[in-house]
Amino acid sequence: MNTTVETRAFEAEVSQVLHLVTHSLYSHKEIFLRELISNASDACDKLRFAALSDAALSADDADLHIAIEFDKEARTLTIRDNGIGMTREEVVENIGTIARSGTRKFLESLSGDARKDTQLIGQFGVGFYSAFIVADKVVLSTRKAGAPADAGVRWESTGSGAYTLEAIGDAPRGSAVTLHLKAEESEFLDGWKLRDLVKRYSDHVAFPIRMREEGEDKDAAKTETINHASALWTRPKAELKDEDYQAFYKSLSHDFNEALAWSHNRVEGAQSYTSLLYVPEKPPFDAVFSGRDERRGLKLYIRRVFIMDASEQLLPGWLRFVRGVVDSDDLPLNVSREILQENRLVAQIRSACVKRVLDLLDKLAKDEPAKFAQFTAAFGNVLKEGIAEDGANRERIAKLLRFASTHGEGADRNVSLEDYVGRMQAGQEVIWYITADSHAAAKNSPQIESLKARGIEVLLLSDRIDEWMIGYLQEFSGKKLRNAAKGDFTTPAIDEQARKQAEAEAAPVLDKLRKALGDAVGGVQVGQRLTDSAACIVLGEYDMAPHMQRLLREAGHEVPASKPLLEVNPQHVLVQRIAAESDGARSIDLAHLLLEEAQLAAGDQLTDPAAFVARVNRIAFGA
Repeated sequence: MNTTVETRAFEAEVSQVLHLVTHSLYSHKEIFLRELISNASDACDKLRFAALSDAALSADDADLHIAIEFDKEARTLTIRDNGIGMTREEVVENIGTIARSGTRKFLESLSGDARKDTQLIGQFGVGFYSAFIVADKVVLSTRKAGAPADAGVRWESTGSGAYTLEAIGDAPRGSAVTLHLKAEESEFLDGWKLRDLVKRYSDHVAFPIRMREEGEDKDAAKTETINHASALWTRPKAELKDEDYQAFYKSLSHDFNEALAWSHNRVEGAQSYTSLLYVPEKPPFDAVFSGRDERRGLKLYIRRVFIMDASEQLLPGWLRFVRGVVDSDDLPLNVSREILQENRLVAQIRSACVKRVLDLLDKLAKDEPAKFAQFTAAFGNVLKEGIAEDGANRERIAKLLRFASTHGEGADRNVSLEDYVGRMQAGQEVIWYITADSHAAAKNSPQIESLKARGIEVLLLSDRIDEWMIGYLQEFSGKKLRNAAKGDFTTPAIDEQARKQAEAEAAPVLDKLRKALGDAVGGVQVGQRLTDSAACIVLGEYDMAPHMQRLLREAGHEVPASKPLLEVNPQHVLVQRIAAESDGARSIDLAHLLLEEAQLAAGDQLTDPAAFVARVNRIAFGA
């Protein structure tokens, strides 16, 4: 056996994290125990799964468990498991260069607030490093299941930028992490303290966590299990308290915030399974950074054996914020992602999980509006994706959406579509809305001036996703949704005779504007949208809003070219000025200024800003 000690340097990003946790992060320092126990539990889960196809891997010790040992004299604390273990190559990959992309995201997420930054540990695969919060030296001894007894590896580091690797003989299967505690961390050498932390953070772990009995000598073989050692979701709901669910959620999600709500259900019959689904208070960081491409929010177990992170198969992308577990009694233990995608039972579980989440959100909206407002602020935009992606549940999802409106307070998004329909005026058959790239732009949009003047409520949609989402939401509760900036604008309040008379009276100025603007517009008309502004842009029924066109162009997409339709207010002083202007050049400048003002108000970008500035200077100062 080669016993040569090899010294290696950490990657630069790993060194940054090590320096950070060693010198900066002191809040919630007990997090290290939760993270190391979680790693040990994962190792036992992996061995239990691997042993399904190769029983010899666990034949020498089938009693999978985690042990916590401490030595006050040596000032060491050890977390040991008899799980899957690691080879030398895996140690280098998982510890020396652990989660490289996750490490980078971790560093980019740091705010400088030690308390908040500590909460990120574990969410990016850097939980092992939390040991250095309390230890000035960490030793990892490990041997891969199925490897010979002399194939063990010892990894050691003081967290100063380098680590050593050494082959060891007679290593037991699994891994042992030994922390040489700093002088000020003696509290973690106290049995009662360690038991309390396990109860608080890791009581749900499905493998026994063992310590020597209190009062026993450090070398005594007599131990006791200090956690429930059963999967929390398998326990009867009647014996579980809110704090039990919250503790499990925090361990499952690596989140220090509490869950906003949860749903725990057991289904029995043609197929049997248990689901425990959580809605977080705030977006988990891995959901923010990984997005739709890599989701790890929902774990699949089969008969209490962890199989995989299977969020994509068990929940649609628009529910990617949900955390939790699904434990099936009926799926095969050797199931693959490909089989999951085509399995009828999985499709039924997925449909049921969607219904459970929607039921949970319905209840939250009805019974706890303050919490639901918190949910909407955190996940409302993600939920909107379901309008486009889930036609079967579109009406239910639409009921959960919240918007700002002209009847609301400020930019608060607290108006539901049901609220709007309940407040509709007599004879009103349309739900009016406007989209813009900011709340202020939507609220002050010239296209909704006459609606506001008549007291008709308008929904103010200013999130980036709204223009796309609303294209799939054609109606709600039998009422059509209409964009006030698109298509013909007619309401029962408009006097048709008065409209025709206004058009006839404005004909000369309309002709003047058409000639001045030429190909810059698709047409000029008198409309009924305006009361205060001089003009506004009107879009075709299926045209894309200017701010959305701009976003797509910035993302590199081609956007079909279209000429704006200019709607004018003949009573406005600027339009009357154009009508009375006898100077041809000034008439053209005023006409283009009218168009550019309307384009800016609609969220469009001017094709020639310098020409706009020159025009303003000529008109204002004769320059």
